[in-house]
Amino acid sequence: MSQTDWIVLVITLLAIITYGLYKSRTSHNLDGYFLSNRSLPWGLVLLSIMGTQASAITFLSAPGQAYTDGMRFVQYYFGIPLAMIVICIFFVPIFSKLKVYTAYEYLENRFDGKTRTLTSFLFLLQRGLSTGISVFAPSIILSSLLGWNIYWTNLFMGGLLIIYTMTGGAKAVAYTQQLQLIVIFTGMFLAAYMVVNMLPENVGFIDALQVSGKLGKLNVITTGITEKGFNWSDQYNIWTGLVGGFFLALSYFGADQSQVGRYLTASSLKESRMGLIMNGLVKVPMQFLILLVGVLVFTFYQFNNAPIFFNQKQVTKIENSSLKDSFHLANNRYNELSVQKKQTVTAFAAALDKKNDSAIEFTTAQLRSLQKESDSLRKKVTGWINSKEVGGDGNDTNYIFLRFVVDHLPAGLVGLLIAIIFLASWGSIAAAINSLASCSMVDFHRRFTKNKDSGEDEYRLSKWYTLGWGIFCIVVAMFTYNIGNSLIEAVNILGSLFYGVILGVFLVAFFMKHIKSGTVVFWAAIIAELLVLTVFILTKAGVFKMGFLWLNPIGAFAVLFFTLLLNKGIAKKESLPV
Repeated sequence: MSQTDWIVLVITLLAIITYGLYKSRTSHNLDGYFLSNRSLPWGLVLLSIMGTQASAITFLSAPGQAYTDGMRFVQYYFGIPLAMIVICIFFVPIFSKLKVYTAYEYLENRFDGKTRTLTSFLFLLQRGLSTGISVFAPSIILSSLLGWNIYWTNLFMGGLLIIYTMTGGAKAVAYTQQLQLIVIFTGMFLAAYMVVNMLPENVGFIDALQVSGKLGKLNVITTGITEKGFNWSDQYNIWTGLVGGFFLALSYFGADQSQVGRYLTASSLKESRMGLIMNGLVKVPMQFLILLVGVLVFTFYQFNNAPIFFNQKQVTKIENSSLKDSFHLANNRYNELSVQKKQTVTAFAAALDKKNDSAIEFTTAQLRSLQKESDSLRKKVTGWINSKEVGGDGNDTNYIFLRFVVDHLPAGLVGLLIAIIFLASWGSIAAAINSLASCSMVDFHRRFTKNKDSGEDEYRLSKWYTLGWGIFCIVVAMFTYNIGNSLIEAVNILGSLFYGVILGVFLVAFFMKHIKSGTVVFWAAIIAELLVLTVFILTKAGVFKMGFLWLNPIGAFAVLFFTLLLNKGIAKKESLPV
C-alpha cells in the first residue's frame, strides 16, 4: 500500500474507535456493560444488528464467493424477512417482558436449570468457534499486505479486539457500528463504481452485467431441480434459502445471544421490533449489492489478466515444489486464455452495441468455452496446492477481492477499503465476544457462584470473561488456516450444526405449553444434536448428499419430535408419587 493508503487507514480506524469509546460511558453494572441500560432507539438497534452480521467475512469472502459461484449465494438470505416477523410476534415480547440479560434465562423459568445450561453451552460453543474464524479474516489482510506470519497476525488482531471490547462494552459496540456502516457502504459503493469505471470506454454497467450473465454469474434464482429431480446437495437455491435459511435466521436472531443482546438494548418493545423488521427489509438488498461487486470484479478480469490463483503465498509454495514445472505450463496456458478472452469479450461488447444477434451468439459460445477451460486449469492448480507435495490451502476465495483492491484500485481508496474490512471485523467480533461474556456471566457465574457480587464486582468480572473469550477466539483462529471452505461458508456451516437444536428448544418452550418437564427437553436436545452431527459426518463422508442449510430444520424438528416421544415416558415417570 502507498503512504496515502496508510494515512487513510490509520485515521479512519482511530476516528471510529475514539468515537465509540467516547460514547461508551455507562453505569458500572451488567445492565450498562451488556445492555447499554436498555436505552437505544430503533435506528441504532438496526445498525447494531446489521453491524453484528456484517463481519470482515462478509466484505472479504462474499465478493469472492460471487466471483467463483455467481450470485446464487444471495438466496441464503431469503428466509430472513419472514423470520423477523415471527421473532417480533413471539420472541421479542417474552424477552422484553421478563427483562432478561440473555435469551437462555427464560428457559430456566419455563423448564429448569439444566435445560438453560445446555442451550447456553451450545451457544457458547458455536459462537466461540465461529468468532475465532472471524478473527482470522482481518488477519489475512495484514498477513497479505505486510508479509507477516499469520499466527503473529492473529495475536496482534485478537489483542486489539480484546482491548476494544473490554473497554467499551455494548454501548461502545452499538455507537461504533453506527459510523462503521456509513463508512462501509460508502467504500463498497466507491469500489463498485471504480470497477465499472476501469472497464473499456465502450463497456458500461449494463454491458458488464450482460457479460457476467452470459457466463452464468447472475444466477440469482436457482431451483436446485435437475433432470434427476431435486438436488439435495445443492447448497444455495430458492428452497434451501426459504426453508433452511428461515430456520437458520429464526435461530440466529431469536436464540443467538449475539443478536438477542443487540435488540435487548432497545428502549422499548416497539423499538426492538422496528429494528428487527427494518433489518429484514434491508439485509437481502445489502447482500445482493455486496455480491454484485464480486460479479463486477469477475467481469473486470474478462478484460484484464487475472491470476490463476489469488493467494500469492500458496503460489510461492507450489513454485518451490516438485510440481513447479506443471504449474508453469498451466499458468502459461491460463495467460494465453486470458488474452483470448479479452479479444472475445471486446468483440462481444461490440456486438451488443450493434445489436448483432448472430455475433452475440457466436462470441457468447466462445466466451463460455474459454471460461470453461480457464476454470478447469484453476481447479487443477487447486488440486496441486492441496496435494501432499505442496501441502497448501487450495481455497483462494477469501483473497480474490483483497487482491483486486490492492492491485488495481487507486491510492487512498485501497486504504479506505482495507479500513472497511477492519471496521466490519471489529464491530461484529466485539458484539460476539460481548455476548459470550454476558452468557458466561449470567448463565453460569451468577448461577453457580456462592458469593453475591455487587454491581461493580459483576462489571469487573464481566471484563475478565471478555478477556477469556477473546483469548479463546485467538486460539481458534490459529487453527483456521487450512479450513478448506470460504470463510463465509465455514461460519454458516458451523452455525447450522447447532442453531437448529437451540431453536427447537425455544419452539418447545413457546408453542408446546403442555410440555412441563425440563428433563424431557434436555434429553430431546441432546439426542437431536447427536442426530445433526451424525447427518453432517455422513454427508461429509459421501453417504448422504445434502446442503448444510437443511441441518437447521432437521435439528429443530428433531427436538420437537423427541420431546413428544420422551414426554410419554419420562414425564409420566416424574409425575408418579414416591
